[in-house]
Amino acid sequence: MSDDFGAAAAGTNGNGQDMTPSAGLISQYIKDLSFENPNAPGIYQIEQAPEINVQFDINAQQVGEEVHEVTLKIEVRAETQGNVAFLVELAYAGLFGLRNVPDDATQPFLLGEGPRLLFPFARRVVADAIRDGGFPPLLLDPIDFNGLYYQQLAAQQDQQGTLGQA
Repeated sequence: MSDDFGAAAAGTNGNGQDMTPSAGLISQYIKDLSFENPNAPGIYQIEQAPEINVQFDINAQQVGEEVHEVTLKIEVRAETQGNVAFLVELAYAGLFGLRNVPDDATQPFLLGEGPRLLFPFARRVVADAIRDGGFPPLLLDPIDFNGLYYQQLAAQQDQQGTLGQA
């Protein structure tokens, strides 16, 4: 009995195989980047600040035995006086290695923590693209991806509970 306890405490099974949960970022990269400035050069003559709309989406998929790809998609659209000033679309991805992570912790990691780790780099790519397009760089506000994940999960559970009662 004490041998089993010692193996469990050390994070190994009886064979000496490491069973300690671990997660790590293997690589990160731009999957797709688009910058459009459809009304140049006239858009530079308008002095009114543009209205900026930011949308984002997160996708995760398993691409190997212990490897998952998380893709953070960010779309920024700026309009002024009914004209599009610029449009940026970015798909920024990262490969994450997950070993011995319990199933109930995989999705929260991939949809909450993964995008949190990728966001600062994606934010810089967006800011640089906008600056290189001739506009002041846009620094996106930090996003609480973990909080959004749990908020969305609670909303889905509430909706399923409501549908189950109907």
